[in-house]
Amino acid sequence: MEIIKLRDDYIKLSQALKAAGLAESGVDAKYAVLDGKVTVNGEVEYQRGKKLHAGDIVSYQGETIRIEA
Repeated sequence: MEIIKLRDDYIKLSQALKAAGLAESGVDAKYAVLDGKVTVNGEVEYQRGKKLHAGDIVSYQGETIRIEA
């Protein structure tokens, strides 16, 4: 499980995917989200700008990211 520490109050979903190394670029992150391949807290998420806060769990291609404060 990858841990992302927040510098601000939130991080956007596409930024989190890039920061964790699960998407090589913003374009890759965008299409992963738009294609319904990413879940946030167990629900499919289609908004690449979704704000993630401490405690959120993101899953993509069998990998998991946890957002921490």
